[in-house]
Amino acid sequence: MKQKITQRSAWDRILAKLNKRSLWMLHYCTGCGAIELPPTMTARFDMERFGIVPMVTPRQADILLITGYLSIKTLKRIILSYEQMQAPKWVVGFGSCTINGGMYWNSYTTIKRLDMYLPVEIYIAGCMPRPEAIIQSFDTLINRIDKGVANSWKDYYTNYDFYRKNQEKVFGEIETYNDIKSDAEKFGIK
Repeated sequence: MKQKITQRSAWDRILAKLNKRSLWMLHYCTGCGAIELPPTMTARFDMERFGIVPMVTPRQADILLITGYLSIKTLKRIILSYEQMQAPKWVVGFGSCTINGGMYWNSYTTIKRLDMYLPVEIYIAGCMPRPEAIIQSFDTLINRIDKGVANSWKDYYTNYDFYRKNQEKVFGEIETYNDIKSDAEKFGIK
């Protein structure tokens, strides 16, 4: 299968270089998933040396790191937080709970696959992933941003009906924070 090779403008390459070294992360911790995050932030692993810094508001964040299991109520808050983030933005699923529900896989209130509701750029497997795996995943994300292939955030605009339909299946009609169509037009996404 041939891959389509696209030319990136000089401006796009410069922007990618700047974006990859200034990533602000909003971590949404839902239970035991957050236990390995503090060691990743401290001196031994020091995620700040990669340019990744914790942030407290969605408006200022580039990465939405979701740790632990997701209930239906939690998913609704995560979607609202994601929609408040400015593009480009990336979702990182942390731990097996975001991939398949983890140890809560058989609960009727647990979301099994985060990528059915939001575009996930990277999953970090494990229960719980070690700080080394977290750093390696952030490094992978930085490289993908630098190469211009970390574009899952555009999927939310191009496939919004798919995501919206899955979201509404879970909790009925929801209020969106941003006007998704105007955001898509702003980035030239159809």
